[in-house]
Formats: sequence, C-alpha cells, structure tokens
Amino acid sequence: MDATDITRMLDAARGGDMEANEELFASVYPRLRDIAKQRRRGWRGDDTMDTTALVHEAYLKIAARPDAGYESRGHFFAVAATAMRQILINYAEKKSAAKRGGGATPVTLRDHDLVADDALDDLLTLNAALEKLAELSARQAGVVECLFFAGYGVAETAEALDISPATVKRDWAAARAWLYREMRADNSDTR
Repeated sequence: MDATDITRMLDAARGGDMEANEELFASVYPRLRDIAKQRRRGWRGDDTMDTTALVHEAYLKIAARPDAGYESRGHFFAVAATAMRQILINYAEKKSAAKRGGGATPVTLRDHDLVADDALDDLLTLNAALEKLAELSARQAGVVECLFFAGYGVAETAEALDISPATVKRDWAAARAWLYREMRADNSDTR
C-alpha cells in the first residue's frame, strides 16, 4: 500500500466510510504493531505491557488528523512513530505526577505499565532534550524519532525523511552526541 492509498482511505474514513476505515486499519496494523513492540522494548517497561492498546491509541490519533496528506508510506509510519512517542510521553508525565503526589488514582492502559517507574524520569528528560534538538535541527530530531521511536533502519529512515542514508548516519551520530550531553547536563542540574 502506498501513501496515496493511505491518504485516500484516511479521507474516506474521516468522511464516515466504515469500510475504508476497516481496510486501512487492517493494512497498516501489522507495521504499527511492530513499531509498538519496538517501543515497548526500548522503554524497559513492564514486559506485560499491552502493545495492542498503544497501536489503537496511535491509530486513533492518526485517523483524527484533519490535515493528513502523506508524501510516502514511510512518512505515514514516521507520523505513527511520533504519535506513539506522544502517547508514551503523556503517559509518563501523568504517571510521574501521580508518583509525586498528584492525588489522582493512576489509570493505565489495561492496567499494565507502559513505562517502568525507574525509566519515567529518563523518558521525560529525553523528551525535553529532543524538543530542544527539534528547535535546533528538525531533521536530526526526525532521524531520532524514526530510528529510536519507530525502530526504523537507516534505509527506512532515509525514505521517510527523503534524505540519503549517509545523511541519516551523520545526523544520528550528531543527534546522539548532542542528546547525550544535553541529558547529562539536565541530570547533573537536578542533583
């Protein structure tokens, strides 16, 4: 399925065509599930985390976008990776607030932890650093999202961002170094 098909089905689904919605979901679900599994492993969360719930949340976020116009299949899945990142960050922020006395009863997807308690602060620190990086270099931040959050390889990242594989490798090296310094600085400031 190419980007035109994805965009066409999303438009039809937003217009109320349930058949298009079901066809789209069935065609992208396996790849979204693979991305969610990658993220589950990447966050060192509870092994019982329900990736299905993460996939469904991300799909709902994507399908609700009124301005969707995907340039390529890779672009669609890069957007999916961003949606999953946002879901994980929102979850971590809520859980962190509750952990620090937010007063609310924590509610998790299917009562399983998406992110282990000891990884919450790391995830939030990474997100803050990634937002700063995006201000400096949106392309490097996109490379991080594709490689780290979506679990793409170099070739898939290059396709999603319409850049060369060599540029992906250079941006990844530079972004990792910058994020490492930024996150170390944030951690030393809190001690």
